[in-house]
Amino acid sequence: MSETPTPPSAGTLQRPVAAGDHVFLVDGSSYIFRAYHALPPLTRKSDGLPVGAVSGFCNMLWKLLKEANEVGVRPTHLAVVLDHSATTFRNAIYPLYKAQRPDPPEDLRPQFSLIRHAVQAFNVACVEQEGFEADDLIATYADQAVAAGADVTIVSSDKDLMQLIRPGVVMLDTMKGKTIGRDEVIEKFGVPPEKVVDVQSLAGDSIDNVPGVPGIGIKTAAQLIETYGDLESLLAAAGEIKQPKRREALIANAEQARISMRLVTLDTAVPLTVPIDQLVVRAVDGARLIRFLKAMEFSTLTGRVAAATGVEQSKVDPDFALAAASARTGEAEAGSSPGGEPLPEGSLAAASVALAETVAGLTPSALAAARADAARASPVDRSTYETVTSLEQLVGWVRRASERGVVAVDTETTSLDPMQAELVGVSLAVGPGEACYIPLAHRGAGDGLFNEGILEGQIPLRAALDALKPMLEDRAVLKVAQNLKYDWLILARYGIEIAPYDDTMLISYVLDAGRGPHGMDPLSEKWLGHTPITFDDVTGKGKARITFDRVAIDRATAYAAEDADVTLRLWQVLKPRLAAEGMANVYETLERPMIPVLSAMERRGISIDRGMLSRLSGDFAQAAAGLEDEIHKLAGQPFNIGSPKQLGDILFGVMGLPGATKTATGAWATGASILEELAEQGYELPQRILEWRQLTKLRSTYTDALPSYQHPETDRVHTSYALAATTTGRLSSSEPNLQNIPVRTEAGRKIRRAFVAAPGTKLVSADYSQIELRLLAEIADIPALRQAFRDGLDIHALTASEMFGVPVEGMPSEVRRRAKAINFGIIYGISAFGLANQLGIGREEAGAYIKRYFERFPGIRAYMDETRRFCREHGFVTTLFGRRCHYPEINSKNPSVRAFNERASINARLQGTAADIIRRAMIRVAPALEAARLNARMLLQVHDELIFEVPEDEVDATVPLVTQIMEKAPEPAVALHVPLKVDARAADNWDEAH
Repeated sequence: MSETPTPPSAGTLQRPVAAGDHVFLVDGSSYIFRAYHALPPLTRKSDGLPVGAVSGFCNMLWKLLKEANEVGVRPTHLAVVLDHSATTFRNAIYPLYKAQRPDPPEDLRPQFSLIRHAVQAFNVACVEQEGFEADDLIATYADQAVAAGADVTIVSSDKDLMQLIRPGVVMLDTMKGKTIGRDEVIEKFGVPPEKVVDVQSLAGDSIDNVPGVPGIGIKTAAQLIETYGDLESLLAAAGEIKQPKRREALIANAEQARISMRLVTLDTAVPLTVPIDQLVVRAVDGARLIRFLKAMEFSTLTGRVAAATGVEQSKVDPDFALAAASARTGEAEAGSSPGGEPLPEGSLAAASVALAETVAGLTPSALAAARADAARASPVDRSTYETVTSLEQLVGWVRRASERGVVAVDTETTSLDPMQAELVGVSLAVGPGEACYIPLAHRGAGDGLFNEGILEGQIPLRAALDALKPMLEDRAVLKVAQNLKYDWLILARYGIEIAPYDDTMLISYVLDAGRGPHGMDPLSEKWLGHTPITFDDVTGKGKARITFDRVAIDRATAYAAEDADVTLRLWQVLKPRLAAEGMANVYETLERPMIPVLSAMERRGISIDRGMLSRLSGDFAQAAAGLEDEIHKLAGQPFNIGSPKQLGDILFGVMGLPGATKTATGAWATGASILEELAEQGYELPQRILEWRQLTKLRSTYTDALPSYQHPETDRVHTSYALAATTTGRLSSSEPNLQNIPVRTEAGRKIRRAFVAAPGTKLVSADYSQIELRLLAEIADIPALRQAFRDGLDIHALTASEMFGVPVEGMPSEVRRRAKAINFGIIYGISAFGLANQLGIGREEAGAYIKRYFERFPGIRAYMDETRRFCREHGFVTTLFGRRCHYPEINSKNPSVRAFNERASINARLQGTAADIIRRAMIRVAPALEAARLNARMLLQVHDELIFEVPEDEVDATVPLVTQIMEKAPEPAVALHVPLKVDARAADNWDEAH
């Protein structure tokens, strides 16, 4: 076999393309680079020649051929189209075109010729032509095929090829198993395929160095083209544009935009040296292909090809001439002999083989395991990290990130509060061990000798962000982060909106909620076997702690670049598990979309009435003082009520109250449950202490503290939501926690009154009514409860009537209250003891109530038993939307631990499904409001309730829209038999709206 295969010649098999044919055009460069960057390094064992990209390419091409045959979309004509050289006709138009693109990586260079050999071994046409890019050849072939009445599938995800999509032409992204048609192009560019070049001409392309018009991105370009029709019409009317900067940019760069148009428009009239007729599909010669695969030492794929073609591989010798020639090519192109000892089985090489075999989506579980092995086999080396101190360096890293298509991103700031933190630096990782830190605002060396000004040798903040912004917003580059919501908020304040993105914390949460923490450090130790530098290591602790802008830049580089490096490695390990374990849909629909939703809510914040809170603090202080006097009188002596020791001595030592127990330290136990039990038994002192505790907690946690959370610029309170904090998918709120304000006490309601609408607006509270009870009726399949909810009946009155034989009409309120306590208590696995305390009745009577309830609604007992059984067997339960809530200790030998996990698992299916439903509603609300041209803004989520700030004149239009979205949130993923009901109300403050 020759070292550079020749394309099919005129004498080879050929057949004219005709109506009914299907032409497949594989973007070879895309395949090569995606295969290369998807895998860690792989070398041939016999001589150390790099072959990772070849392996990935071969597996992807084999999968394409195999699947096309299986699904019946059999190509009649097929070619792998490659770029011939870096110089094309576009360089004559614009000499700087692609000028900044780096040379291919050293270990990829020797693989190009091998891939050409591979295509020939597959008996597929391999086409390239001097002076033209592969995209131009694809465009010309596609045009000719459509003219002949054939269909065309372009196997690529390259955005530059999307201009070719039209009736009869689609793109296929084999890595994602996704077909790209007209709708997908509109989603990406905001315009249909025929206007893509107009948008690209304005937006430019930093990767290919297409200049475009400065200051105009894809979104703005799409709006302009939709308004004016095309580029020339826009340029002709540029003087009429109202925005001064936009108008001036278009006028000043009109010719540049026209040049960009010529650069991005694909040539559909290339004088082809290989006619389309010669791309006819040829049968795979099994023996020929096996000779090549054996020479490359791809044993697994060799076995698959042998099985599929019926060739006995033991009778086929490898192409030794090719192996030797390839080794020489490797030496010449890589610059030195790779050499080295062969890697043993089970090492990085073995893991890489598995990766190459599965990168095309063959076995996701093997991919996850292989990537974990590969990550452990490639240790983290902080000495390889680079400190970026010049704009030229930064542009190089941005280019590398754009070419790789995946980059890990992390920000370093002066505070954990993203609303007030200042950006100090950004770190990037484009591959394992390939990471950098970009210091932007460091002020000192971390040795106590602080400079007040910004240290020299750092890129100016604005210049750095301008260089990073196109890549961070480029939809062709996936950004990966750990706890992205924080970085999203930071960068959004600087005018950057990251897209698209993955979050390793959320991926871990979807996979393993309840099985351990999801922070970067524990994940690194678990999956990579590596302990990262901690934040305390670089900033110190306690009074000695410094802010990150005072950390020495070399220490900051080691810490920050490592974070990005580890995050990227974690993504490589964890992301394949989503598909392997069937959890991709949960991540894609319930977790990842929440990042921009919550970020927007946190940025908006909510207004508070400081005066009201101040008055409430005074009232609470006065009431607490009165309770202190009363408590001291009841105790017969003064003591420190806040001291558990002194309180225990009074209750059990002096007064001798029953139920005394001691903690592990030997002190009296004085927790809330003990005090509540004593209060239920009629003892007045414990009751007063509980009242005092609640008042003092409300004062310290809310009325005194809330004003300190007011942002100095917005004058609003900005809470922070945690996505990965609970096992069930419920959100949690902190700094301040707005989800634990008691709503059933008068004091709690007074605090809610201090959350007020901004002038000219109302607060709208939209709350799911009895959602977990409705879900109990749904999931446990209780016909009577289902029908009651469908008929809009009073569910608590119905339950009382069913249990106690009391007519609904004229039912005493006390009877309904007992049924309500049972209804809600059952969801949380309430015991006879707990129900007795709640209702103030004897335990035997409470136990009889619970027994009667299960007798009347036997499906609930069956649901609980089945849930416990399933969780004991599998270690988790699932919500209606597929979320897994893990309870690994449900089989614990400790009875109390086991009982707790059983109760939690039973409730998790209900609470988790409710959490999923409100997430779906939150994700859909903003687009629906925008489509309706309403200006309502979602501010808070408190379990089953959403709070909006709505212009007064839009309340009547907003309330029914929000209600409809929330009630229909499960659809179409889940069709409930029980209707959801949302109560929505508008008022001047949160309490009155609830």
